[in-house]
Order: sequence, then structure tokens, then C-alpha cells
Amino acid sequence: MGPRSLCCRGIAQLAERRSPKPKVGGSIPSAPAMYLTKADEMADKFKFALALLLLAAGVAGFYLLAEQAMILRVLAVLVGVGLAAAMAWQTEPGRRFFAFAKESTTEAKKVVWPSRKETMQATGLVFLFVVTMALFLWLTDKSLEWVLYDLVLGWRKS
Repeated sequence: MGPRSLCCRGIAQLAERRSPKPKVGGSIPSAPAMYLTKADEMADKFKFALALLLLAAGVAGFYLLAEQAMILRVLAVLVGVGLAAAMAWQTEPGRRFFAFAKESTTEAKKVVWPSRKETMQATGLVFLFVVTMALFLWLTDKSLEWVLYDLVLGWRKS
């Protein structure tokens, strides 16, 4: 097996080949990746283009209904966005995106938020640091001004 045959293999196959425990799960996929056919890719592109058109139709509806009540105009945009999202969901990248969004929401629910006391303490420390840094920079600026203008250049402020 030469270097040419290694470069043409998928990452998953290379990882499985080198894995000391190929049956152990983790980051190595247990099933091979599914490849889309050209027809599937074209169908996905068509569906995505249709989703963009639906979105544009919703925005256009907002402007075309300029004489109508604002609720109807906003409803036109919401319907366009909803139909566009539904159409995009039918594509493979759309399904992956919505799965990612669902997993992100699940992970965000696992976040442990600080208590009010911890938040106030952290805010106080940040405020104290900012004030200290401002004083330090002001002192540094005034010291350099005094050294340069008064001592080195001999310019006196009148």
C-alpha cells in the first residue's frame, strides 16, 4: 500500500485502520459515511433554491402589501420564512443543520448558570480591574508626559 492509495482513502477508514480497538466507539464512526448521488445533490440544490425563492417571496410580500395592515405584511414575511425553513429542512444539509441546532439547544440546557452572588462578585472584580487599569494608564501617561516635555525637551506648560 503506497502513499497514493492512502491519500485517496477517507479519514474514517484511515482512523479505523490505525485504531488499536476498532470496535470501541467514540469519535470513530461505527458506520461508513453515506454519500449522496449526483441526482440527490441536484435535488438538494433545487430544494435550497426553492427555499431561497420562498424567502424572497415572503420579503417581497411585505413590500407588495404596503397598503395593507402591518399584521398582514409581517404575516407574509413569517409565512415565507416558515415555508423556506420547511423546504430547507428537506435537504441533507438542512437536516444536518437542524440536528446540529437541536444538539446545541440540548447542550445549552446543560449550562450551569452562576448564582446572583457569584455574578455580582465577578462584576465587582471586573469593575475594580477596569478602574485600576484606568488609573495605571493615566499615571503612566502623565509620567511619560512629564519626562518627555519637562525633563527631555524642556518645554514648560504655561
